[in-house]
Amino acid sequence: MSYQQIRPGRFDVLPSVIKNLIIINGLVLLAQKTSEVWGMEQWVYDFFALHNVQSPLFRPHQLITHLFMHGDFFHFFFNMFVLWMFGNMLENLWGPKRFLIFYFLCGLGAAALHLTTLSIESAALQREVAAFLNRSTPTELAVFLDEHPSVYRIFQGPQISTLLSNWTLAPGDVNYIDQARTLVQEYARISLNKPTLGASGAVFGALAAFGFLFPNTYIYLYFFFPIKAKWFVLLYAGAELWMGIRNSGGNVAHFAHLGGALIGFLLVLYWNKKNRRTFY
Repeated sequence: MSYQQIRPGRFDVLPSVIKNLIIINGLVLLAQKTSEVWGMEQWVYDFFALHNVQSPLFRPHQLITHLFMHGDFFHFFFNMFVLWMFGNMLENLWGPKRFLIFYFLCGLGAAALHLTTLSIESAALQREVAAFLNRSTPTELAVFLDEHPSVYRIFQGPQISTLLSNWTLAPGDVNYIDQARTLVQEYARISLNKPTLGASGAVFGALAAFGFLFPNTYIYLYFFFPIKAKWFVLLYAGAELWMGIRNSGGNVAHFAHLGGALIGFLLVLYWNKKNRRTFY
């Protein structure tokens, strides 16, 4: 199927909404880097990135502002490249107004599912912290560290291992008990206030919509391996779900991706309900 067959009017390689989204995201990334020079990086992240609703740093405007922030240039480049790759077809098909509405609804859907996931995880973490404070032993600390390996990434891993080893040799030492309790409480505080940023949720919405509307269009993985869009989207969504359930992938917000994809799928399903036979 050629572009000429699906375009509503003139086909733009870089349509207006996507072009402006890329420009705005680029300017915001530049502002983030400038804030690092001025020593305001932490304030920018605290005020504009998305935070857990239970965090004192949460503000309603973050539901939108976090969509324009990125961790680094590669994060920005990947999201904008995927947005252009799949979104340009959608914007040319729908027009700028509908695509812009779609983009922000997917971003809000991604934020909603991500915040729900964070709330559930935070409640479970608070219960674990309370249980540890009630029964502080080397064994309980070892169990806590096994369940939360990210503690080693946040703090200095060798010092934590040394603390656990020394405390095991002297389980009644009050100094080690206080250090362990402080460690666990600080980890809980950092986890609660951890920021989320990036346009990935909205971008995944575009990916899901593309897979629905153009299921038989070939995507070339690594520019060499062809795969139909419908299988690519399903496999990608399955991988995100698996990694989200396993809580793997470091700082990647897997359920935000799934939330954006779900809203994107539901929107295009509703908008296309009178045209169920036209796919490309």
